[in-house]
Amino acid sequence: MENKLPIPDSVEEIEEYMKKRIGLGDSFDLGVRKLKVLRKDVHFYFVNGLTDTQFIIEIVEELVAINDNEKLSANISKIVENRLVHQSVAQIKTMDELVDQVLSGLIVVVMEGVTHGLVVDVRSYPGRTPMEPDTEKVVRGSRDGYVENIIINTALTRRRIRDERLRFEIMRVGERSKTDVAIGYIKDIANPDLIDVIRKEIAAIQIDGITMADKTIEEFLLKQGFNPFPLVRYTERADVAATHLLEGHVLIFVDTSPSVMISPTTYFHHLQHAEEYRQSPAVGTFVRWIRFLGVASSLFLLPLWFLFVLEPSLLPESIAFIGPNEETNIPVIIQLFLAEIGIELLRIAAIHTPTPLSTAMGLIAAVLIGQIAIDVGLFVPEVILYVSLAAIGTYTTPSYELSIANKLFRLLLLVLVAIFHTPGFVVGITIFILFLANMKPLNTPYLWPFIPFHPKALWRILIRASVPGSSIRPSIVHTTNRYKQPPKNNTSK
Repeated sequence: MENKLPIPDSVEEIEEYMKKRIGLGDSFDLGVRKLKVLRKDVHFYFVNGLTDTQFIIEIVEELVAINDNEKLSANISKIVENRLVHQSVAQIKTMDELVDQVLSGLIVVVMEGVTHGLVVDVRSYPGRTPMEPDTEKVVRGSRDGYVENIIINTALTRRRIRDERLRFEIMRVGERSKTDVAIGYIKDIANPDLIDVIRKEIAAIQIDGITMADKTIEEFLLKQGFNPFPLVRYTERADVAATHLLEGHVLIFVDTSPSVMISPTTYFHHLQHAEEYRQSPAVGTFVRWIRFLGVASSLFLLPLWFLFVLEPSLLPESIAFIGPNEETNIPVIIQLFLAEIGIELLRIAAIHTPTPLSTAMGLIAAVLIGQIAIDVGLFVPEVILYVSLAAIGTYTTPSYELSIANKLFRLLLLVLVAIFHTPGFVVGITIFILFLANMKPLNTPYLWPFIPFHPKALWRILIRASVPGSSIRPSIVHTTNRYKQPPKNNTSK
């Protein structure tokens, strides 16, 4: 193992090292402040833009005041350390640590004749204030969502769970980016084996940088490959993350990312939304069923309608009107794919279009393009209707990642129906279920509690139970403490 260079006792050597190693003097945002304290050189290094200037000014004032209030002493290290007016001060011994801490936004104080440095956490990362995430809005509920600062994100979580057993283990990932990654869990609830697996997998990541943050971590952690279905759940809501912590899940925070990864998760975790728990159990259950109906329509409605178009004999007489009533020169399957691609183009365009213009773009697409396409015979009206219903079902899916994966399966099922008709529809759905049932991210069955079947847990998914009745944590997480609430004891008065 390579020996790490210790901090030399000469500040000139340290400055020369910093010039060669990180470009001190070349990069305008790297700085060094040189002081004389009790006739000895004291330098501290910092990065402009990542540090709070006001804290640095206060520290400089305190260090300069030492000359007026202290006598000459050989033990300058203790004097300086005592005068650093900050709650977070730590010692470091090597130059690698010094470089990493400076580039992370902390300042490092080094002194003539002292072979260690003092790290002071004066970080002030640029970023926005906590606000409600656009993809997880609720009518009732908190409006503070995660931001790109890992310190703020862990603070938002700890504000909701003030438990001494809540842990945030931090490590750095990326040979060049050195991105902070934190593993969050509650010590006496989360499965220790799961924590150990996640810790080892993250520590084993070897890459230059993870500028794409949590998505890069997910691909290393779960070896996703070309599997389109999300293997972890993302959330930008602190209340959702805290709820999963209390259920025994493990969270992964990545600096520079406003979303937090929840693991392990199943298919049905991606179908839940905070709105269901901000309403009464009856209303929450109703909303959940409507959402399930939307997800089912996004998967099966369009292929089922296309199957009826190809084989009208399958339709009962009472609904025999389903199917295109107009003749067209373009095959229906081509129309379906053109409409699907058109909606996807609109979605992408809406992302890249400034907000004031996106509304106008939607009106143009709906009124002009859609209506004219029908009038000229490019589409039959029913194609637009059912593609639009499937798109609405896609947008009702709480998880953006799952909605896109479901759309890819819908397109595959359309191709199978076009080629094999009824057998293609049946075999396609069977392959879909078997594919999901065979997935086990972090050793968790993806379709639990449907496969393997767990009736009580499945009932909890179908029905939004009241909080007083939900005293047991989900068994799929394998928690060390099953009970959310103490078991009721029968005591006589």
